[in-house]
Amino acid sequence: MKVFLSADMEGTCGIVSWPETERTTPFDYSPAQKQMTREVAAACQGALSAGAAEVLVKDAHDSARNIDPAGLPRGIRMNRSWSGDPLSMMSGLNQEKFDAVFFTGYHAWAGCPGNPLSHTMNGRNNHVFLNGTLCSEFLINSYTAGYYGVPVALLTGDKALCDFAKALIPAITTVPVNEGRGGSVTSLHPDEAVERIEAAAKEAVAKAAQCVVPMPEHFHMEIDFVKHHVAYSKSFYPGATLKDDKFVCFDSDDWYEVLRFCHFVLSDG
Repeated sequence: MKVFLSADMEGTCGIVSWPETERTTPFDYSPAQKQMTREVAAACQGALSAGAAEVLVKDAHDSARNIDPAGLPRGIRMNRSWSGDPLSMMSGLNQEKFDAVFFTGYHAWAGCPGNPLSHTMNGRNNHVFLNGTLCSEFLINSYTAGYYGVPVALLTGDKALCDFAKALIPAITTVPVNEGRGGSVTSLHPDEAVERIEAAAKEAVAKAAQCVVPMPEHFHMEIDFVKHHVAYSKSFYPGATLKDDKFVCFDSDDWYEVLRFCHFVLSDG
C-alpha cells in the first residue's frame, strides 16, 4: 500500500493566530512548525506500522517548506515547495498509483466559525461555494482524490471540518484536535494529539477501501471575492461568468477543469 499525505498547518493542534503559521514570525512559528512536523510524523508512522510500504508527504502550507523532513520516519518521501500545476495541495497524486489519501492539519472553510483562521485557499474571498455548499480546501482536495480513484481515509484538524468529512465520507477516520469558538481555540494536549493521530492512521489504513469519495456528475463553483475589481479581472477566465459584481462562477462536468479554474482564479496569482 502507498499513502499520499497532504499536510496543511492552520488545523494543527493549538494553532490560533496567523503569526504561528508564517515563517516571517519565528518566535510564534517555530513551536507550531515543530507540532506540525510531529503530527505528520505520527500519521506516517501509523501508516507504516499498519503495513503501508511508502508514504509520499506533500507539504501544502504557504511556502510548502514547513515540515522538517528529518523529523519524519524512514520510508517516506517528501514533496516541498510548489510545482505550479493545478493539483496544488495534491501535487504528485497523479504521477503514480496510491491506495489512500491522508490529510493532516486541515482547517475549516471560509466563513466557518470552527477556526479563527478559517479560509478557503486565501483571504481574497469571503466564501467559495461548490454545488451550493460552502467549500473547504478539504472538499476540493477530496474531489481531486476521488477524480483519480484514491480513497480519502484520514483527516486531522478542526472539529467542524471533521464533522463535515464524516457526513461526506462516513467511513473516514478523523482526529479533531481543535475546536474553535469566536477568536479562540480549545485544543488537545500536543502529545495526546500525536498519539491519537498515530493510532488513527493505523485504523485508516485498514479501512481505506471503504472511504470512496462520492463524486458529483456536475460541478458549479462560485467565488465571492472581497474586492469587486478582483472579481472583475478573474471573470475573464475562459468559461467563467461574473454575477452581482463580486461573484465569479464556473461550470463543468470535468473536475480537472474545475481545478484549472481554481488554479488561475481562486489562487493568489
